[in-house]
Amino acid sequence: MFLRATTRKKDGKEHRYYSVVENKRVSGGRVLQRHVLYLGEINSSQELAWRRSIEVLDEGTQAARTLALFPEDRCEGVVPDESIVRLKLAQLRLERPRQWGACWLTLRLWQSLGLDEFWSERLAPSRKGTRYDQVLFVLVAYRLLSPGSEWRLHRHWFERSALGDLLGGDATLADLHTLYACHDRLLEHKEAVFDHLVSRWRDLFNASFDVLLYDLTSTYFESDPPADDEDKRRHGYSRDHRPDCVQVVIALVVTPEGFPLAYEGLAGNTADSTTLKDFLARIERQYGKARRVWCMDRGVPTEEVLA
Repeated sequence: MFLRATTRKKDGKEHRYYSVVENKRVSGGRVLQRHVLYLGEINSSQELAWRRSIEVLDEGTQAARTLALFPEDRCEGVVPDESIVRLKLAQLRLERPRQWGACWLTLRLWQSLGLDEFWSERLAPSRKGTRYDQVLFVLVAYRLLSPGSEWRLHRHWFERSALGDLLGGDATLADLHTLYACHDRLLEHKEAVFDHLVSRWRDLFNASFDVLLYDLTSTYFESDPPADDEDKRRHGYSRDHRPDCVQVVIALVVTPEGFPLAYEGLAGNTADSTTLKDFLARIERQYGKARRVWCMDRGVPTEEVLA
């Protein structure tokens, strides 16, 4: 591999952009070049740092030399600098690469919203020392960065992320049974977490709640109808065009910016028009009465409901 420089003139100045290029020999003796990584512009101070940071050990002569990364860099010998890193290229390998940047940014967002302190006060560790507040963050980060099943999080995604490094934990944070157990601890704090988030959204984004959007959706299950009368899985109007499957209805209130304020899981046979009255009362009880504008499908606010 080598660095390829491309020179461009912009605003009367000359700029140099670098890419990592690899030579690969193919059939017929031809050599093809493949761009491995685009580095962008490297200024003079960055170029000097690169020149002084990589030293290669020649296994044949057992002598060290500075790697010539740049076309004009032809200096031989060792630069006497403690920052030099000696590499034996034949033994250089990549072990357990992890996604770092997105995980770090998600953790900073979690902390900026104050959710680390909020959940640490409400989710007590288990008798075995499991930090359920950290398990919850793993679930949220996974949903934000690479949504999928808990099984996939447990078997594949966690070890490819840097969450263990950032949280100072290990693979027990993504134990499959622990992930499921964490869900069971959240429902009782539903209204409290919405109150907390509304306060933080006001402080961080100057969010207002004078205009609210209300809508419903449904999700279905490929299973037999439940025998328990209190089970919410029921046959009803299917937005997924699966009337053969039982489903639940999900009602959600959000701001125009997409901040959720309330949600509720309802029985699958719930009619849209019967859900609004309870939600209006909940929003007024939780956030106070105000002259709000509500946006929703026209079939929801019937005269009977608004009476």
